Amino acid sequence: MLSPGDLAPDWDLPGSDGRQHALRHYRGQKVLLYFYPKDDTPGCTKEACGFRDLFKDLSDLGVTVLGVSSDSLGSHQNFIEKYSLPFVLLSDEDRSVMTTYGAWGEKMMYGKKVIGVIRSSVLIGEDGAVIRHWAKVPNAEKHPASVVKTLVE
Repeated sequence: MLSPGDLAPDWDLPGSDGRQHALRHYRGQKVLLYFYPKDDTPGCTKEACGFRDLFKDLSDLGVTVLGVSSDSLGSHQNFIEKYSLPFVLLSDEDRSVMTTYGAWGEKMMYGKKVIGVIRSSVLIGEDGAVIRHWAKVPNAEKHPASVVKTLVE
């Protein structure tokens, strides 16, 4: 589990904008890396649209929003177009970054233990250190507002 002050592990993933993205490219910026299970599913859509609706607030607070799932870039592009998402989605098809960040593993789903994506987020500071780690997001719809609240407190 990542704790505030820990150096966030670097990563290198393809983005929905056709470019490779790596944490080191964002030095000097705050980054919200949010992990979600699947494009265009109910909870993931609510979360993504929440970040879309608060995108200006997050940008004004100096935060770059990046969503991460194991979906393909094509799936990401369709999701972005369908919901007018203004941020890049990264494709972690082998789940290596999710594993490193604790976003892949055992979780409860409909009362059963399964292995899958753990909805979580990491707020990373300009220096690459973790500011906050939401190891398990309890409510996808309310999470974007929770992130903004954390930033303004």
